[in-house]
Amino acid sequence: MGAPVLGQFDPAFTAIMTDVMELGRQVFHTVNPRTFAISGTGRAGMEAGIASLVEPGDRVLVANCGRFGDLFVDLATRYGGIVSQVTAEWGKVIDPQQIDEALRRTRPKIVAVVHGETSTGMLQPMLDEIGSICHRREALLVVDAVVTLGGIPVDTDAWQIDLGSAGTQKCIGCPSGMAPITYGARAEEVITSRKTPIISNYFDLAQLQRYWSPERLNHHTLPTSMTYGLHEALRLIVDEGLEARWTRHQRTGDALKAGLEAMGIQLFGDPKHRLPMITAMMLPDGVPDEEGRARLLEEFGVEVATSFGPLRGRIWRIGTMGYNAELRTVLTVLTALEHVLRSFYARVPRGAGVDEARRVYGRAAS
Repeated sequence: MGAPVLGQFDPAFTAIMTDVMELGRQVFHTVNPRTFAISGTGRAGMEAGIASLVEPGDRVLVANCGRFGDLFVDLATRYGGIVSQVTAEWGKVIDPQQIDEALRRTRPKIVAVVHGETSTGMLQPMLDEIGSICHRREALLVVDAVVTLGGIPVDTDAWQIDLGSAGTQKCIGCPSGMAPITYGARAEEVITSRKTPIISNYFDLAQLQRYWSPERLNHHTLPTSMTYGLHEALRLIVDEGLEARWTRHQRTGDALKAGLEAMGIQLFGDPKHRLPMITAMMLPDGVPDEEGRARLLEEFGVEVATSFGPLRGRIWRIGTMGYNAELRTVLTVLTALEHVLRSFYARVPRGAGVDEARRVYGRAAS
């Protein structure tokens, strides 16, 4: 990212843009020509998709079981969509049959699903079945893969995802500021044949796809250094190998979860559908949320987050993503947690978390 800044239409820079598109296709598991990056955080990718697909009066169905399902509701409403929801309580996931039944009742143009709900640590399963349902009902499937892309399979074409978007600062392992996006022919047809103009100029995918093409429409100036960073991060993912990277994230997440349980800490959410790269733990009785997190950061350099809404102050969320998905990170976090929790008189056995994490991590390698 410290390389000299090139002009946006310098042939050396447009070659990097082309590489980003090709590497992005490999990571998204797609052949979509329209695979590129939005200038902005992961939310920019979500908003670009909704802004470009939704016209005023369009029906939108949102699968909502957390904060980022709420975000899809907000975005679709702001762009004039008539929004209905299928919901599950925070810590659970949506049954595809709920979506099928809601599609039959409401006949939406778009179904929006969060693949990894970071507010709860839950992984939405059976996207392949949801994709089949959406296509059978002639609805577009839009997927938020902000936390999952690069950490677990996101099989865009096989799952019939019409538009998927992600962020760079999680499993892609790059500073925040870009939002990879991909969409297929069905979504492109909707984007380019609208009855009304796309309300947002900045998030207008009809223009952005021309910028990320040989035409090089002068839509805006890409953040050059961020594009360098995304290019390198995608290259590292492909060089490591997607299967190896997915295994590393799963193995690290399993070790952390096992270590926490060995310490007597209760994990949050449905155990069958926990994300490997986000671990949500219940805060032990008597441990103050803000003071506990502050001590972890000040004394050990370990930053953990609480959640939102009904879970704020009740759970801590620990991320093991990108280059942090390694055993050393897990052992550091468990050691820090043991010391801080014990300082608040939580009943945590000494060394149990580290020992169990080592055992589980080593077992996965054998």
